[in-house]
Amino acid sequence: MHNVRVKKVTESKVFLCFLVLNGQPLAIKCSLEKSLRSEDYNLTWYKVGNQTAVPRDKLSRIHQQKNLIWFLPAMLEDSGDYECVIRNLTSCWRMCTKVTVFERTDGLCLNEKFAVGELIFTLSSAKVVCPHLDHFRNEKNFQPVRWYKDCQLLEGERFAFSNSDLIIFNVTVHDQGNYTCETTYTCNGKQYNISRDISLTFYGFICHLLDREETSYDGRPAHSVKLVILEVNSEDYEQPFVCQASNAFGQVASYIILKHRGKKCLLSLLILTFITFIIYKIFKIDLVLWYRNSVCAFMSKEDGKIYDACVLYTKSSGSRSFYRLETFVHRILPAILEQQCGYNLFILGRDDLPGEAVVSVADEILKQSRRLMIILGSETSDCCLLEDTTEQQLAVYNALIRDGIQVILIEMDEIPDYTSMPESIRYIKQKHGAIRWKGDFSEKSCSASAQFWKNVRYQMPSRKKIPYSEVYLLPLTLNHSLCATLLLF
Repeated sequence: MHNVRVKKVTESKVFLCFLVLNGQPLAIKCSLEKSLRSEDYNLTWYKVGNQTAVPRDKLSRIHQQKNLIWFLPAMLEDSGDYECVIRNLTSCWRMCTKVTVFERTDGLCLNEKFAVGELIFTLSSAKVVCPHLDHFRNEKNFQPVRWYKDCQLLEGERFAFSNSDLIIFNVTVHDQGNYTCETTYTCNGKQYNISRDISLTFYGFICHLLDREETSYDGRPAHSVKLVILEVNSEDYEQPFVCQASNAFGQVASYIILKHRGKKCLLSLLILTFITFIIYKIFKIDLVLWYRNSVCAFMSKEDGKIYDACVLYTKSSGSRSFYRLETFVHRILPAILEQQCGYNLFILGRDDLPGEAVVSVADEILKQSRRLMIILGSETSDCCLLEDTTEQQLAVYNALIRDGIQVILIEMDEIPDYTSMPESIRYIKQKHGAIRWKGDFSEKSCSASAQFWKNVRYQMPSRKKIPYSEVYLLPLTLNHSLCATLLLF
């Protein structure tokens, strides 16, 4: 038996793209790992789909020389994918390269469709690189590079030339556009023209390379690049900001795009605000009552007041609406606010002693009350709240002006015209509005959870929570007796 050692083979790939004009030379380098030594690996170029390696004969139009593949020159049929394969005993690397050979449109000195994109920044000077010339510069018979912008030869103090690169001083936005670099190269006694088209774009930002060296996720050295935008303009949005770099296997690039996030955020904020406002308008009363029951119920506040509300109502006699008003004031109102909700009311005509001056009692009680509740019947214009109109005006005036008491105005019926009402009532209606009773004295209407009573409780002061044993519900027998009373009139 023989012992066989199986070694694990790892594989990695790098992808690059090259553009070249038909009939011009091109040289592509297969980059190597720095740790590989000449005796440790084998390097071979292939055209994808062809199992035969690229020949190493220098006289061949396409041949491999060391780690380079040469096209002398490149022809239209050479377009396609090429692969550089590097192998050693344990690993395999593949550098895939896409070569595009194109022709210039007749009559044009450049082809914008196949131009290589480069960026210039808001600096005092910028460098424009003539791409894919590195390996020609190292050869003999390489002529100086000439630069053109929109087919016009570049000359003047603002332009300088370093090796094959173009240096532009005092860069402005007008320097963006289409550039062409041209030169000649002689090999094996034959001269070739070389030209590269560059589409130069201006961006209002500065790119700084940081000095501290970092490490990537796989442990290899890496560098960070910080993008600083001095002033964002409208044309900067929806355009790619490209960061290009070179590593051991070739060139890599990444980009970011600025979005109009502010507009979307503002629209979302407006929609959210509108929805919140609608929800608050619809559920405002329920939210306030819930807050009082859950939070304020355990917070006692002493203000020296005895009564939660002083109740005044219109005086009349004989009509059915009057008995309906009396029933509401003396039976329904106490049953809901006092028995179910725990409020302490002073109802004029119920709690005052016989023989007392009504106006004096009202004036004193108002000072001891947190709210003034005025209940209006349909015949309010023909009567008054208190026995004497002058004293009534004085009492209500004192409550509103001197004591600053909050008023709750309740309408038992629709009152279309307030012109014949006392001036104090008109003032209250205009400032505070009114709550209209639309109930029918049924069990549903005589519940504290009915909407009418929620509106009344919303305007009443908050109450300290009372034990459940102290809460009394309005009996059904009371409802029947109320209905029977109303039917009699």
